[in-house]
Amino acid sequence: MSREAGAASSGPGSRNPRNNGGPRERRQTGVAGRLRDPEQAWSVLRRLAGRYAGYFTTRTVVRAGCEELIRSAVNEGRVVRVGVGLMRLGDWPRGPLDDYAMWSAWFDGAAAVSHHSAAELHGIGRLRPRFVHMSASGGRLPNSAGLVVLRRTLRRTDVESAGAFLVTTPLRTILDLAESGIGQIALDEVVADAVAIDRCDGDEIHTAAGTLPPHAATRLRRSVDRS
Repeated sequence: MSREAGAASSGPGSRNPRNNGGPRERRQTGVAGRLRDPEQAWSVLRRLAGRYAGYFTTRTVVRAGCEELIRSAVNEGRVVRVGVGLMRLGDWPRGPLDDYAMWSAWFDGAAAVSHHSAAELHGIGRLRPRFVHMSASGGRLPNSAGLVVLRRTLRRTDVESAGAFLVTTPLRTILDLAESGIGQIALDEVVADAVAIDRCDGDEIHTAAGTLPPHAATRLRRSVDRS
């Protein structure tokens, strides 16, 4: 079960040559009630899945009007089931960041990679997370032991695009880790790396620490002084 704490590289569009093998069956009805021919429905599904590196959910299938096409697509290998309610286009190449894109698809893009996982993506610190850490304001939690979800709403300025998913900015990531349970030495390393590779400015971090609870702010400013 997913752990809960507290509270897109662009894909192929409808003109992609890989769409040529799309299904040809009777017309589908999309969410808006408009009739779509099978090729149009398949094209919509590919476009939506392309936002998240080829991943999509059963909700996306309904949105695209592909309910009657998906079974044959799975049988033919054009779609692969990767989990309960999660699928992927069968011809999409695998990549090292697939897990982040997959869970972003689950939350329909309304989540961001955060905390330890965000630090790893930004190349700051040596936290080596064992789970994928994400922040989401809502949505049903998936049944996955490898996912940690923090319930909260992030501001637009707290996140940035990493193609197929969102990730908290380096500054937001540092603030989050200062409030988390990582040790002082680990936090020192995160801050030192961020300053060394120009992810953040030391003065910027020192000022932003004022938004944290007193104990976390003290920890973070200590790390800045040591960087």
